[in-house]
Amino acid sequence: MLTLGIDTSNYATSLAVFDTNAGEVVCDCKKFLPVKAGQMGLRQSDALFHHTSALPQMLLELGEKTDLSRIGAVGVSAKPRPVEGSYMPCFLAGVNTATAFALARKIPMFKTTHQQGHIAAALFATGVHSLFMQEALVFHVSGGTTDLLLCHGADTVVPLGTSSDLYAGQAVDRLGVKLGYPFPAGVYVSEQAALCAEKIRPKVSVRGMECSLSGLENQCNRMLEEGKNASYVCKYCLLCIGETLVRMAGTALQEHPGLPVIFAGGVMSSDLIRTYVMHRVPGAHFVPGKFASDNAIGIAVLAAKENQAWPILSM
Repeated sequence: MLTLGIDTSNYATSLAVFDTNAGEVVCDCKKFLPVKAGQMGLRQSDALFHHTSALPQMLLELGEKTDLSRIGAVGVSAKPRPVEGSYMPCFLAGVNTATAFALARKIPMFKTTHQQGHIAAALFATGVHSLFMQEALVFHVSGGTTDLLLCHGADTVVPLGTSSDLYAGQAVDRLGVKLGYPFPAGVYVSEQAALCAEKIRPKVSVRGMECSLSGLENQCNRMLEEGKNASYVCKYCLLCIGETLVRMAGTALQEHPGLPVIFAGGVMSSDLIRTYVMHRVPGAHFVPGKFASDNAIGIAVLAAKENQAWPILSM
């Protein structure tokens, strides 16, 4: 049996199909929401419109890659995070599409959250499927979160720490847009940072498992005003995020020794951050870029789990 995952975040429209027997992703597709040059994202009404416009064509694309008649369950991200009051209108587009698909096919539909989809995609991509059935520390680091979570698979998610102000992805995107790159700017900031060979000592603000990143934006702006080149400032920004995560992880591991540490979210696609953190956090798991950034893969995996259709998680 196949399961379909649908995710309509504030960055991208994503679909994925998971083969429950083979335990693998059959196909997936993603379309970034169009953002005008110089802007930092979209209004929710515009995001909802773009998702609604994109989903029918993307379903047709999936149908060219696999047999949609074999889909036996649908999963969809219905809100950003598994906490009370979490809501964004852009997820309505995915819920409406999933509901119509499930009703037309007379198959079950399972609602989950965008964050749990990130967690599931990261757990799946490690290849260590036992992680779905044990406790782990999971970082969800993106344009809308810098969350440190204590998770039991993707089912139970307990917040341990976060940023008190700016999120990591916002710091990266604001720097990138200031340098003239399109939004989201993470890939361009990473490319620019790779050009810098200078050694950098990052300065960060972390207390226990809580951090502040608004100062990072101010530091980067001041460096640019003082004439520092773009590659240096980009590298500084990414290393500060890396050091912030290292310190938060260190405190978490003191309280929860021996747990694996998994990094999810679009910011974790950065090779520079990955290398920096992996040398400093024992037991860290990073995943390939397409599993780290916004996607529907984890949603499709969770649909298989909820439908008790994936044998490895149904024992």
